Amino acid sequence: MAIDAATVRKVARLARIAEPEERIEALAQELNGIMTWIEQLAEVDTDGCEPLTSVVASGLPMRDDVVTMGGDPARVTSNAPKSVNNFFVVPKVVE
Repeated sequence: MAIDAATVRKVARLARIAEPEERIEALAQELNGIMTWIEQLAEVDTDGCEPLTSVVASGLPMRDDVVTMGGDPARVTSNAPKSVNNFFVVPKVVE
């Protein structure tokens, strides 16, 4: 299926996309490349393949919910722009 400049103009109008006239031919070539790729995909033999709804067949692994004291507070705040007594210092945002 070949897409010409008239088809690109029609699709752009229907999609309410303003394309400059000098870009129409380039866009038609890009869309033709996409259509060629889609035609290649249609040639793939998919007989016997079940439809795929997810690439992950099982749920995510769960970890134990363990309460800790937060590790090393000095290390946690080491990259903060400003900290005092292992607490983050931020500007006041509420008057």
